[in-house]
Amino acid sequence: MSAKVRILWADDEIDHLKPQIMFLEEKGYEIIPVTNGYDAIEKFKEERLDVVFLDESMPGIGGLDTLAKLKEIDNNVPVIMITKNEQEDIMEEAIGSQITDYLIKPVKPNQILLTLKRVLQGRRLVSEKTNSNYQQTFSTIFSQIQMGLDHEEWKEIYKRIIYWELELGNTEGREMADVMNMQKTEANAEFVRYVSKHYLSWISGEEEGPTLSHQVFDRLVFPNMDDGIPTILCVIDNLRFDQWKTIEPLLADFYTVEEEKMFFSILPTSTQYSRNAIFSGMTPAEMSRQHPEYWKNDIDEGGKNNHERDFLREQLKRKRKDYKYSYTKITNHENGKNMVDNVHNMLDKDLNVIVYNFVDMLSHARTEMEVLKELASDEVAYRSLTRSWFEHSPLLDALKRISEKKIRLLITTDHGTMRVHNPVKVVGDKNTTSNLRYKHGKNLNYKASDVLAFKDPIKAGLPRPNVSSTFIFALNDDFFVYPNNYNHYVNYYGNTFQHGGLSLEEVVIPFVVLNSKGQ
Repeated sequence: MSAKVRILWADDEIDHLKPQIMFLEEKGYEIIPVTNGYDAIEKFKEERLDVVFLDESMPGIGGLDTLAKLKEIDNNVPVIMITKNEQEDIMEEAIGSQITDYLIKPVKPNQILLTLKRVLQGRRLVSEKTNSNYQQTFSTIFSQIQMGLDHEEWKEIYKRIIYWELELGNTEGREMADVMNMQKTEANAEFVRYVSKHYLSWISGEEEGPTLSHQVFDRLVFPNMDDGIPTILCVIDNLRFDQWKTIEPLLADFYTVEEEKMFFSILPTSTQYSRNAIFSGMTPAEMSRQHPEYWKNDIDEGGKNNHERDFLREQLKRKRKDYKYSYTKITNHENGKNMVDNVHNMLDKDLNVIVYNFVDMLSHARTEMEVLKELASDEVAYRSLTRSWFEHSPLLDALKRISEKKIRLLITTDHGTMRVHNPVKVVGDKNTTSNLRYKHGKNLNYKASDVLAFKDPIKAGLPRPNVSSTFIFALNDDFFVYPNNYNHYVNYYGNTFQHGGLSLEEVVIPFVVLNSKGQ
């Protein structure tokens, strides 16, 4: 032990604890004994302390009152309550006051030592165990990636990768997390090859593939509406699977997860294409052909997602689904508060669609604002920011309010996002689209090995704005940059979250079925 752990021990019978104190001192701990709560508070103010042992039933100022004073001074020092009884009300109050642990008298030396190790070294021990477990799993994941997976196996391997990414993100040290990132990069490279090989066959229907964006209602939404339970379909824009796993615990007291499925976003993995495909039940090529009044290409003026309600209405009509339904889009906090006030009105509808745009706005804002670049500098921080938003959002308030009723909640998204690092040069004319992860135009100049290219967009389910239009997609963590002012844009967009291209993070996205716990 390089620096002695200093323990403040407050007990009115401290003289009876000399054997325990001597035992700890022999183990290298430094004990500062006091006999009452007042002295404990003064020592706590004066000394640098690592742990406090606090007797619950001291005369004068009792243990719980002393605890409250200590927490006011420094809430970060762990406090272990020592008590003679286990009365439920006393223990509930102690735990509610944020004690770290408690012991029942008489306390044995080894019991104290184990408690100290758990409190002081628990995080390190958990980190070591987590790292060890991942090391054992690493080779299994690596072998599976190399074996040639089908789309269902890719979903499962991605779930495993995210599980370990989240576990390792909570540990001390970066070594295993860095190894995990390397493995995810390798998985992305194989996934890109897999999708590039099969995508056109999936779109054409020649090959049975994963559920794609335009098949979501048929395969995932409608089958969950056969029993007459009011259904809320919540589409949180730009929500990756790891972000879903981050906000899932916030719903646990109100909803039970019945199924956690995944589907594949179509390309481009952008709101204009993938979300319109969800609500229309069509590929973008079909939308542009059958509903030119609603569909807009990238180069057209006007909002590209202004007709989701219309697409939904037409899909329900086309598929003869006589549902009472509502559609609500939230684009700002005021919209969100209005939704909370009116959320109970949704319960008399069969289907209620809520589109929430915050996460996508967060992603774009991060590119534009230096403050957000600092707050969400990597995936761990980005997930933390997403959780913080959801925890304090009108959306969570609304879902809590209706959870006492019998409802079904479907949570999904339109696409994910990728943190980009590697610039790839592309040359195009003035009508080439500006997106960093996909582009289309008449005269694109690019290196073929750097992109996935569809020279006949119709075969990929995409519109053809011009006779010679080509679509190209960035792969893995690449992003497109024009040669003009190259260094500026590399520095500006590097290490930002973007979408539209081909990666596990953008394509493989959650569809979660939850039931309310209220009834």
